[in-house]
Amino acid sequence: MGLNVLLHGDGGQSFFDFPNQAVQQNLMGVVVLAPNEDLFWGGGSGLDRTDGVAHSAAVNKLIQDVLPQTVSFSKSNVFFTGVSGGSLTLSGFFVPQFMTQYKTGVLLNCGALTPQVDFQDTANTLSVTRIHYQSTQNELALLQPAIPEAIKAIESAATDAGISTQTISKLQTVDNSVTGGHCEFDGQDFVSGVQLMADSFASVMQTGGSGLVDGIGNVKQFLCALCPSTSSCITPVF
Repeated sequence: MGLNVLLHGDGGQSFFDFPNQAVQQNLMGVVVLAPNEDLFWGGGSGLDRTDGVAHSAAVNKLIQDVLPQTVSFSKSNVFFTGVSGGSLTLSGFFVPQFMTQYKTGVLLNCGALTPQVDFQDTANTLSVTRIHYQSTQNELALLQPAIPEAIKAIESAATDAGISTQTISKLQTVDNSVTGGHCEFDGQDFVSGVQLMADSFASVMQTGGSGLVDGIGNVKQFLCALCPSTSSCITPVF
């Protein structure tokens, strides 16, 4: 049994709306509450996540040292999901700092931040780690430039580490085709939109998944910068 660890958005709404989700393809959902009064993963505000390093270390410690005392799971099968501010902390801090210990997958919903710390063991990590960015056409103004910048930065880190274009294009995918607001992946609402992606985690993130999400279609779209001659590629426009 593995885990799907979810970091909620600013204010903690996703923590309360999404109590630990049911097992999906041998992954047990675990939602973690941000360790500060404002319930902001990474602390600070906006794109300035002043406690990102400390919070990422706390998440890693929780998985490595604390959770094994209460539940049995495989540390080699731990995936991650971010929602809004949680996605900023994952992409900006946790992925470069600690993903080398997991080498599984990260679903970044409605948010992404360029890495704020150096990648550890970049080649071995990004050559196997699955990363999917899910956003919408009417994303928050603050995030419209931030998400593509993060996509480019992580893609560049993989390229600089000598990972082939073919490998990157299979592992790093993006979709923002839905005409909805922030996290409204079903085109209707924040809560139901995030739930849609939570229900579709196996399809989008796990080996053998079709990438199909109800109401959206196949979200596993390659980046055109990597595969301009492939029909299943897009250049995200926010």
